[in-house]
Amino acid sequence: MALPRRRSAPRECGFAAHRAGVERLLDSYRAIPADATVRLAKKTSNLFRARAEPTAPGLDVSGLTTVIAVDAQNRTADVAGMCTYEDLVAATLPYGLAPLVVPQLKTITLGGAVTGLGIESTSFRNGLPHESVLEMDVLTGSGEIVTATPDGDHSALFWGFPNSYGTLGYATRLKIRLEPVLPYVALRHLRFHDLDSMQQAMDEIASDRSYDGVDVHYLDGVVFSESESYLTLGIQTAATGPVSDYRSGSEIYYRSIQHDGNAPKTDRLTIHDYLWRWDTDWFWCSRAFGTQNPRIRRFWPTKYRRSSFYWKLVALDRKYDIADRLEARKGNPPRERVVQDVEVPIENTASFLRWFLDEVPIEPLWLCPLRLREPAPPGADAARPWPLYPLEPKRTYVNIGFWSSVPVVAGEPEGATNRAIEHKVTHFDGHKSLYSDAYYTEAEFSELYGGERSAELKKRYDPHSRLSTMYAKAVLRK
Repeated sequence: MALPRRRSAPRECGFAAHRAGVERLLDSYRAIPADATVRLAKKTSNLFRARAEPTAPGLDVSGLTTVIAVDAQNRTADVAGMCTYEDLVAATLPYGLAPLVVPQLKTITLGGAVTGLGIESTSFRNGLPHESVLEMDVLTGSGEIVTATPDGDHSALFWGFPNSYGTLGYATRLKIRLEPVLPYVALRHLRFHDLDSMQQAMDEIASDRSYDGVDVHYLDGVVFSESESYLTLGIQTAATGPVSDYRSGSEIYYRSIQHDGNAPKTDRLTIHDYLWRWDTDWFWCSRAFGTQNPRIRRFWPTKYRRSSFYWKLVALDRKYDIADRLEARKGNPPRERVVQDVEVPIENTASFLRWFLDEVPIEPLWLCPLRLREPAPPGADAARPWPLYPLEPKRTYVNIGFWSSVPVVAGEPEGATNRAIEHKVTHFDGHKSLYSDAYYTEAEFSELYGGERSAELKKRYDPHSRLSTMYAKAVLRK
């Protein structure tokens, strides 16, 4: 199956519609009272941390949801900030192109992945989503739209924008690099019986970008227990042949990884289905809704097997406290939500995993190695190119994702398990993403997330404090 080709969308039409969307955005900014915090008027979110209820109108981003233009010849795309990766991939795949990093869930927006963090199985060779940005237009806290580039007048904003979570402004347009892709992805699932062997193999593959003499284009993994972990190696291919379907059938992708043999288990997916392989069951989190029960799954409509629908179920649970009410009826304590992604240096991965598996009753865990892209764009700080999430160049890290809940233990402080994880991640020289609950002190937070640089950028781009601070937004939930 060859990827279909098409002509580039009319650039003038795309940019004209985008300009109209930007004008609506600016009008909505002007309508927000001067003493009110500026926020997005956005009903959906991929954040798991609690958010304060808005007390004023928000920014109208309804005109900033599209792919503005694809330049197939130069392998770039101009994209509105609130465009979802589902729509972005749908626009680029017909050209045989894809974003350098496609986060796992369809409703993640490009602007969200850049001002927050995104990661996927290309991150060991392509870094994080913000590293594919060539330039971006940002609505700052002062109500001005500026164009930030690596070495222009607003280069400080370009480098400081990632991990700022809307505290410096919101991206209205991003120009990003694309890479060529083939129609299929052939997979090899390698099983490991101990974490140290798995860590060593992942380190070698991430560094060499190959395994057993064959190039590796995609790399991630799953840990089920200390004695059962897997690395999944993907290679792009144009060769035709049978493919698996984990969207509409009864099979579940993460269960397909498991096997008992020493030889790798193989599989094939279309490039589209590979990019969204985790979205169908929200990794493995759909089991909380019964979707993985065969008797329920057979009647669960395919169109509702996606992360956006599961988000609606989570919203209902939050609104009506359904899960804790059910636990109380069983005589069980309420549960603490433990939904986090953390990065630790690869040499500390096995040690962190052993601690986690011993102390936190959550499995499976997702693994995704990453390295910052080389060479960095001109103007980068050689030691800390992205100061608000300061990963070291030429060093391999592993993202470890875990998304579930644990019973609350009477007498322990709020967020006891999350606090313990934070301390252990810091102990192992790591960081965690800020899309979920955080409990750092202000001093700890400043040390980990570029406090001095963040303060400097706030003074320049949000001089009247129209936007929240990083600490208030990520920890105080304001």
